[in-house]
Amino acid sequence: MSETAETTGWTGAEQMEVLTFELNGELFALEAVAVQEIMDLAPETVVPGAGAFAGAVINFRGKVIPLSDLRVAFAMERGEPTIDSRIVVIEIDLDGEPTLVGLRTDKVHEVTTLARADAEAPPSVGMRWRPEFIQCLVKRDGEFIVVPALQTLFNQQHDARQSTASATRH
Repeated sequence: MSETAETTGWTGAEQMEVLTFELNGELFALEAVAVQEIMDLAPETVVPGAGAFAGAVINFRGKVIPLSDLRVAFAMERGEPTIDSRIVVIEIDLDGEPTLVGLRTDKVHEVTTLARADAEAPPSVGMRWRPEFIQCLVKRDGEFIVVPALQTLFNQQHDARQSTASATRH
């Protein structure tokens, strides 16, 4: 079993409750405790100058929150929304602050339990995605569920935006 799966999500537990969802035909899972709400698509406001990863905001219970597209980080094509498309609102730590963020999904499947024994580190060869963006892969019923390393992904996107902003100021 991987060190990645050992150090995040499964700390001290043999199982982790997750919400599974789909992006471009791939099955992903988020730790259920991070999920605040699953909502239908909402009107988006594009933020001028924002990157593609979090280029819009939505109204969530009277608060303006960023809307992120994991497809950008995983270099996937962005498809058109369907009747099954949903926004999963999660809470993630950004700059030491708990922050609500909406994630676009093609389809939300279920809340389920994944076993630590079924988790493996992403292979270092043959992956089309950056391995640091993947916490682990979990094999279930003959298919792999990708558990993204959301904190790493958001930190990297945030750091890249900060670097770009400071470079344009100089």
